[in-house]
Amino acid sequence: MTKDARWKQDFPKIGIRPTIDGRRKGVRESLEDMTMNLAKAVSFLLSENLRYPDGSPVECVIADTCIGGVAEAAACADKFAKAGVGVSITVTPCWCYGTETMDMDPAVPKAIWGFNGTERPGAVYLAAVLSAHAQKGLPAFGIYGRDVQDLNDPSIPEDVQEKLLRFARAGMAAALMKGKSYLAIGSVSMGIAGSMIDPDFFQEYLGMRNEYVDMSEITRRVEEEIYDPEEYKLALAWVKENCKEGPDNNPAHIQTSREKKDKDWEMVVKMTQIVRDLMVGNPRLAELGFAEEAMGHHAIVSGFQGQRQWTDHFPNGDFHEAILNSSFDWNGIRAPYLVATENDSLNGVSMLFGNLLTHTAQIFADVRTYWSPDAVKRVTGHELTGIAQNGLLHLINSGPAALDGTGEQMRDGQPVLKPFWEITEEDKNNCLKATSWRPAAVEYFRGGGFSSDFLTRGGMPVTMSRLNLVKGLGPVLQIAEGYTVDLPEEVHDKLDQRTDPTWPTTWFAPNLTGEGAFKDVYSVMDNWGANHGAICYGHIGADLITLASILRIPVSMHNVNADQIFRPRAWGMFGTNDPEGADYRACQNFGPLYK
Repeated sequence: MTKDARWKQDFPKIGIRPTIDGRRKGVRESLEDMTMNLAKAVSFLLSENLRYPDGSPVECVIADTCIGGVAEAAACADKFAKAGVGVSITVTPCWCYGTETMDMDPAVPKAIWGFNGTERPGAVYLAAVLSAHAQKGLPAFGIYGRDVQDLNDPSIPEDVQEKLLRFARAGMAAALMKGKSYLAIGSVSMGIAGSMIDPDFFQEYLGMRNEYVDMSEITRRVEEEIYDPEEYKLALAWVKENCKEGPDNNPAHIQTSREKKDKDWEMVVKMTQIVRDLMVGNPRLAELGFAEEAMGHHAIVSGFQGQRQWTDHFPNGDFHEAILNSSFDWNGIRAPYLVATENDSLNGVSMLFGNLLTHTAQIFADVRTYWSPDAVKRVTGHELTGIAQNGLLHLINSGPAALDGTGEQMRDGQPVLKPFWEITEEDKNNCLKATSWRPAAVEYFRGGGFSSDFLTRGGMPVTMSRLNLVKGLGPVLQIAEGYTVDLPEEVHDKLDQRTDPTWPTTWFAPNLTGEGAFKDVYSVMDNWGANHGAICYGHIGADLITLASILRIPVSMHNVNADQIFRPRAWGMFGTNDPEGADYRACQNFGPLYK
């Protein structure tokens, strides 16, 4: 069995900086224990609630001493650099010397919790040091509890916990991306601009590099057998047992033979192994004499062009995209690999954001059609009600989507998408049973192959997001929270038959605000910036907004409640009456995180 080769390097850690009033002979000494205990409490909170992509608890590193001046700040910075700290949180109950104690690393996301207590002026330090951060162009998140606490109260209030966790989740997502690769397999698919890779964006905003492989590399590895043959036997047997083939919707005169379909299954299984190995490497290949190929491209996300140069001749990439994006395969339950259909790197990055924030599989989909209530009634006779009463978006990928997207994983009797370490064998089997593999539509995919076909269960809270690039502006993020929807079977069938019924469908009802892009469902569709969207389980819009602000990416539309939005304190200096405009101005002013 091939082992997961992804976790080669240590994960970044969260550094916690207890800062203190530097005055000795009474002041500092009276605060040492409480200040360090605050740091320990934050460390415990984060380690108990946050996980790395492999499921292990996030590790925190605390400065060796409280930081009362520049010498101790420098010692802390040295410790953090050696420990691989990627996110910084400063905590204090008291006044400290701002510019002497602050974190000066421009590439590390940073937050400061100033304890709200009247005995010592922690809030005064918080305001002073946040002012210093703004003045020096080092944006930091300010955390200040709503209610006054007693100085000897060791607890962390709920509102402070929420901000600490939101910042840490987003900060870790940024840190986990840094130094990784986006692997483009092939080039531009059918003129889709998202598959025109912009290396400056990846380098300056995400701290990532770009790797490129021609699709002919897959052909070479198939023909020269540069894959694990034992794993291939295991995989093919697993596929025959667990991946049920659905009916062939092609007209009889263009349907492929049984022999061709069997050959396609063999090919797509090999493609799945090879794409994974291209992304992250495979030590088994070195044992087989392919040391260079065994290394991989250190890719945290990839994209496969497919159409048309590949799919006009070879089986399409739908199987490997669906299986790699899922939380399981023939090697068992494991973390999803992220592969963007049609090499749409911008939707790949949107998937990456959602995955790093939740550690769940992501659904890649076309934002295909807005169905108004009137149109649904005209075509089907059915009247939409409940969360669907204002209309629906038909999210359907032209071939694959993660099998987790079936909604067949259950928690407390409700459909969910889980991080892989919570997925049970029953969950996995239910996802497989709910999916059929339909012979590819030959008019689209002349080389054949198989497309995953399923219908997503309704009632799940989800967030659709999309990163867009605008000339002269740069990256812009769009966010729409909402719910998946169940339709009566006959209604779904009538609507689904109007497109390609061999593809996976998610019916999505965005939450409406009555204003702007969320005035109605039509406006959401009309304002969406591209033909694709990434769908993540849960309402994670607030976390996406925090992550975007860390990376200096403005958010052009969202339906997140204003009281959930958490950005660096300096954003308020760019205006408080128009937060969206202030976000644009702040991101432009401070520029990309890694430029």
